[in-house]
Amino acid sequence: MFSNKDLNRYSRQIILKKVGVLGQKKIQNAKVLVVGCGGLGTPVIDLLCRAGIGEIGMMDHDKVSISNLHRQIMFNSDDVGKYKINILKKKINKINKKVKVKTYRVKAEDRNLDKTLKSYDVIVDGTDNFEAKFLLNKFSIKYKKKLIIGAISKFEGHIFTFDFTLEKSPCLKCFYQGEPSEGVLDCETDGILGPTAVITGGLQANEVLKSILIVGKNLSSHILIIDLLNLKFRKVLFKKRKGCICENI
Repeated sequence: MFSNKDLNRYSRQIILKKVGVLGQKKIQNAKVLVVGCGGLGTPVIDLLCRAGIGEIGMMDHDKVSISNLHRQIMFNSDDVGKYKINILKKKINKINKKVKVKTYRVKAEDRNLDKTLKSYDVIVDGTDNFEAKFLLNKFSIKYKKKLIIGAISKFEGHIFTFDFTLEKSPCLKCFYQGEPSEGVLDCETDGILGPTAVITGGLQANEVLKSILIVGKNLSSHILIIDLLNLKFRKVLFKKRKGCICENI
């Protein structure tokens, strides 16, 4: 049961017909793993913790750099040179003490993901490289997880939502087929406007909560492309590809 303090804290979302007390209980019982705690990961973590997520895992091996501060919204100048997940754990505790936090100060690699990912309900990709995204795709298929992928560059964001509990779900490799060439959607070389990262991460958090609540339309079999320079949003359909690693799910 929720205390009066909890009901007051979450009152603005509990009042939503698509949420209610039962929906809030689903959020409270959910376990989410965020891999990559930067421009995408920080708004996801911030919003999910404020929403009352039950448990959040964070995987990142990097320290905060001064170039992160214009878009990675949970860090400030005092955090430069410190490990991201250590800083985030302290800040989450100040936002919502009831959120259980687990930290993994490691790089997203085969052995780390294989051990960690299976303990969570929803996996969120906040990484900045396609090698890690394809690994998340592989292990999410293996353990039949829900996977929310994001990618950003310049004024553009891409979002995928996969539900590998469903037999008909395509995967990331169905869309790209081969690994994209170096520099595709790379904010380090192309640059990135801060709000592009935050808006894309915010949409990823929205997809996570919808998947937990099982409400609304999702991005299954689609990619959502947001162009914030020209204010254009597009949903592009793609299909499960024969011979892909997801063919047998």
